[in-house]
Amino acid sequence: MTRKTDTQTGTQTGTERDARTRRARPRIVVLYNDDVHAFEEVVLQVQKATGKALPEAVRITLVAHTRGKSVAFSGTLAECQRVAAVLRGIRLQVEVDEA
Repeated sequence: MTRKTDTQTGTQTGTERDARTRRARPRIVVLYNDDVHAFEEVVLQVQKATGKALPEAVRITLVAHTRGKSVAFSGTLAECQRVAAVLRGIRLQVEVDEA
């Protein structure tokens, strides 16, 4: 990406600022229901991935089970990618999306 700078003010303009804004936007990890994993297995993986306490992990899993999907985590892009990778570690279906 080309860095554009206003020569009078010295401030960044255009594509560089837009790229930083895209990276800084809050993200979410969406967990989808499946018929392959046991409920308890998903709860434990949600805990492992997110660091959430058991009651919150149960709630996230229950919402995904009953509604088809649930927001499992929100944070920076890097944090969400890490959480999604842990959830995918047992082949759970997840996606990282903008909040």
